[in-house]
Amino acid sequence: MTPVKPLNHVISNCPPSGIRRFFDIAQQMENVISLGVGEPDFVTPWRIREAGIWALEHGHTTYTSNSGLLPLRERICRKLATRYGADYDPVTECLVTVGVSEGLDLSLRVLLNPGDEVIVPEPCYVSYIPGIEFAGGVAVPVKTDSCDGFRLHSERVAEAVTPRTKAILLASPANPTGATQSREDLARLVDLAASNDFYLISDEIYDRLTYVGEHVCLGTLPGARERTIVLNGFSKAYAMTGWRIGYACAPERIATLMTRVHQYTMLCAPNISQFAAIEAIDGAENDVHEMVQDYDRRRRLFVNGLNQIGLDCYEPRGAFYAFPSVRRFGLTSEEFAERLLMEERVAVVPGGAFGPSGEGHIRCSYATSLAQLESALERMDRFTKRLAAA
Repeated sequence: MTPVKPLNHVISNCPPSGIRRFFDIAQQMENVISLGVGEPDFVTPWRIREAGIWALEHGHTTYTSNSGLLPLRERICRKLATRYGADYDPVTECLVTVGVSEGLDLSLRVLLNPGDEVIVPEPCYVSYIPGIEFAGGVAVPVKTDSCDGFRLHSERVAEAVTPRTKAILLASPANPTGATQSREDLARLVDLAASNDFYLISDEIYDRLTYVGEHVCLGTLPGARERTIVLNGFSKAYAMTGWRIGYACAPERIATLMTRVHQYTMLCAPNISQFAAIEAIDGAENDVHEMVQDYDRRRRLFVNGLNQIGLDCYEPRGAFYAFPSVRRFGLTSEEFAERLLMEERVAVVPGGAFGPSGEGHIRCSYATSLAQLESALERMDRFTKRLAAA
């Protein structure tokens, strides 16, 4: 065979998503209860779907401006101002993206030069560290623990800061733990960023799925605005995962460069989806409220059930994930997840997929019906009893 030059070494060395592996296996099996993928089980509310249909029927199938439809950006900024007191200019400081994933990619590309470091609390969403590395950066994990609700201690962050620190990337509420960070702890991070001159990237896609206390929009804290990128979208709260609509709000100098990369790559978010997002903001508040109430019921039932069957679980304060410990059974998280799938047909994600700090846990999404959750708990109870008796 004729020798060929190697492909990109960063991408070649990146492992496949630990979430998708178990999801793909489960799809080939019958009678599986999937607690694996973090996707709402609700259908997008009808009024939102109808707006997308209307846009399609009326020929809104062209490109939009690179930044997105101005009426949508105006509504996004108005919503952030009304709900959290945020202050962003819809013309110069708001960009509509193809989901939060694109917003994160743009943020990292704009902020990082090769070798710059990004502090990441672990356990963290599976895309964070690869995204940093794809942008030429170096991820610096900071451990959080279930014993104190996965609180991000500013002291640990301070110990991780070096002259090469460029940003901290955090999510509150968080995937996979469901943890939220307090206003006081976030304020300490802002102070740390200011004193060491680094940026903050705040993934707030689960803001509306906050069950205990109130969500804190990081960009609204004193001293945060000029060094913070706020990422959010419509996927989770509005059950619009497939519509691929997110947004980024940031100071003009950052938003301008993010839009520049966006111009050369994605160009714009889908036109039809943007019309649907406008209707989501204008008319779907009651739908969001009902879905969040349902998630909260599931959260309490499922987490209580996990603790009853011996899977010690911190009570998540947001998102739709539980992250119980499986350490007492003497298996790795991957071994536990694989055996649970094969023996009881329950699909979960091994905690090691979310970084070394996640090892010893499994992630269970409770974005499924109460009946399915109750059945999953029965199967998990049988499984853990066999493990304990072995």
